[in-house]
Amino acid sequence: MTRLIIAGGGLAGGLCALAMARKRPEVELVVVEQGERFGGNHTWSFFDNDVPTDRRGVLDGIEAHHWPEHTVRFPHRRRTIALGYNSIRSAALDAALRRALRLEQYRLGQRIAEVTPRSVTLEGGERIEGDAMLDTRGPGPMLGIELGWQKFVGRTYRFQKAHGVSAPVIMDATVEQIDGYRFIYQLPLSDTELLIEDTYYSASPLLDEAVLGERVDQVAAAIGAADIIEEEKGVLPVVMDGDVETLWKGEPLVRLGLRGGFFQPTTSYSLPDAVANAALLAEQRDLSAEALFALFRSRAARLWRERSFFRLLNRMLFRAAEPAESYRVLEHFYRLPPPVIGRFYSSGLTAFDKVRILSGRPPVPIGRALAALRSKAA
Repeated sequence: MTRLIIAGGGLAGGLCALAMARKRPEVELVVVEQGERFGGNHTWSFFDNDVPTDRRGVLDGIEAHHWPEHTVRFPHRRRTIALGYNSIRSAALDAALRRALRLEQYRLGQRIAEVTPRSVTLEGGERIEGDAMLDTRGPGPMLGIELGWQKFVGRTYRFQKAHGVSAPVIMDATVEQIDGYRFIYQLPLSDTELLIEDTYYSASPLLDEAVLGERVDQVAAAIGAADIIEEEKGVLPVVMDGDVETLWKGEPLVRLGLRGGFFQPTTSYSLPDAVANAALLAEQRDLSAEALFALFRSRAARLWRERSFFRLLNRMLFRAAEPAESYRVLEHFYRLPPPVIGRFYSSGLTAFDKVRILSGRPPVPIGRALAALRSKAA
């Protein structure tokens, strides 16, 4: 019997486990996660057209929030866009995995000391072997890749009265611009529960949790009296230049999720790629370490090439404007029609879309924009 080991029970590893448990029950499966539950403490979001209909089955059984539209706010542009938005919380992923997997198919609270293409060794010395191992443990070293960072602190509040936010506010950049492009993100989970995040596109990965938490509290206080019921934080890579092969150097390990470069380069959204990879995995007849390494390394390289335009935009966002003026790049982008915005988020831009994004009155000085577009990592 084929045995598949998944190192990491977050989004990428969890969706792979769900897809295999449902579509390939004949495959022996072991998921090893260092936390006491799957998924950690995160919220993953995606737009309606980010996940094709034929792949939606991967998400079956995972409770999700859905809204038919979303809002953006900038100093000189505000829009509500009829493009559906969805969010999944880590507790929902955890519940779905516990329902789908048998007890012998997962190990929680187990720290991993070493991985090989066919095994996982736990800190206590126990070695779990199989025909292949998938490394989905979050971002690994990204040496040689030029990065900016998207960092945030988010808190979910329960208000004493209805908060009045009816649709997700994906970006509210009308706030003071600090440490690069800054915006407030709001996700209405019910009439009285609201997730508020303070998010920055920054040249530094340093995250001052206390300061950002205080700023989030100020946003909540302006809405009304509330209690904090959850908190999450993150520092995500925003790629400006480099070669995806850097992430796949060394031992021939199957790397999925952020570790393998599977994320939208500008937004850092990872759920659409995680769904696609899980569906692809479940379709494979050959689940050997060699076959899966070749499959996903090739896919990572192809997506990296196809998404080069987003790295170009990232260089403009980080380099072509002073930090306090960076919001103008996104404000300029949001003049476009909803279908173009949808294709941007799903990484499916056409050649004409790219021309439209770069056309019009430049949102930043032309000289600096041209320098940013031409620049490459040293």
